[in-house]
Amino acid sequence: MGETASKAKQSFKPTAGSEPGGGFLLLSPPQRRSSRRTREWKSGAQVMNQENVLEEAAEPSPAARQGAALPSGGVTRKHNKVVAFKFGGSSLLGAERMFHAARLVRKAAQVSKVAVVVSAMKGVTDHLLSIEKALAAGKMAQARREAEVVLGMHLEVLENLQLAEEADRRVRYELQLLGRDLLHAVESWEQGATSAEFSDRLASFGERFTTRLFAAALEKLEVASVPVTSSEFVLTCDTFRDAQPHLEQSKRRGRKILLPLLKEGIVPVVTGFIGATPDGRITTLGRNSSDFSGAIVAYVVDADELVIWTDVDGIYTANPQEAAEAQLLHELSYDEAHALAASGAKVLHPKVLPLAAESEMVVWVRNTFNPQARGTRIGPPGEFSGALPPGGVA
Repeated sequence: MGETASKAKQSFKPTAGSEPGGGFLLLSPPQRRSSRRTREWKSGAQVMNQENVLEEAAEPSPAARQGAALPSGGVTRKHNKVVAFKFGGSSLLGAERMFHAARLVRKAAQVSKVAVVVSAMKGVTDHLLSIEKALAAGKMAQARREAEVVLGMHLEVLENLQLAEEADRRVRYELQLLGRDLLHAVESWEQGATSAEFSDRLASFGERFTTRLFAAALEKLEVASVPVTSSEFVLTCDTFRDAQPHLEQSKRRGRKILLPLLKEGIVPVVTGFIGATPDGRITTLGRNSSDFSGAIVAYVVDADELVIWTDVDGIYTANPQEAAEAQLLHELSYDEAHALAASGAKVLHPKVLPLAAESEMVVWVRNTFNPQARGTRIGPPGEFSGALPPGGVA
């Protein structure tokens, strides 16, 4: 058993707008095309520059802090199938939606090993980027207020999760540490220092907040989970704002972190969107890249299926809000879907499909708010996912 999984296992006790990933294409319907899961974690293994040492040192490992608060009961995980779920920002906007998404994970975890990748809550990334704009304009007070707003948004969700006292205290502490780190980043900004690297550091906070909250929602449903920071294993180049991942290195590092968790029946909740350079500087994979992050995590754990949970029923022939004749496409091949994405159609992040095809991973686009709908399946011919068939959640 890996050290990460060992520590987590010892600590577990039972406790009492439109997103990328779904959309439309201007095309007549073809014919043909499943589900997964995740968590956030600090391994402490990578070399950090001085600036990031300060930031990361202020953010202790979630596993080290969680102690006896994490649950182990409630879900039987004896199945070998591995699925990855990716939830977008609209799917996680507020406690009610987080619990709904967490129930989808719980149901899938009854028949599969699940890794989860999460986006920032809808609107949070824009608040974070507005901090940079305020700083560039010399408005430090406004930047501080925006940082306080971001923390406040997540503390409000925590209140609404209504966790048990010990769990609430722990997660509140984690959120406040992140809020302190965010404020420190704002106050350490120097006039004229706004850069793509600084922008990526700011933007990374949204997903880091979300992993804590979503792991807590899973806890309350008695699903063993732990937040995992993707910058611990997703290694990238230093092209900030649009970093390219080193897939094979990321896979080797990621498997050391994620596979022991999955083996022990623990759901890793992984930050989407972010990675890090080999020397530990935070990078992002570009706006709306969380689908790609989901595919990377699925690739790392050799998942059989990747499910992109969004706020539409799948991929359509046209925008269903504008065209009454729009039809849902139930099946697409990798080539069909990739060609559509490359031509600018709103399908998935264009880097998802080549990675999925390479590993013969089935990709589903499904509606978080209408899980009874079949969704769109992308991949080779096959049967419907056994991880989470249509019919809602238990």
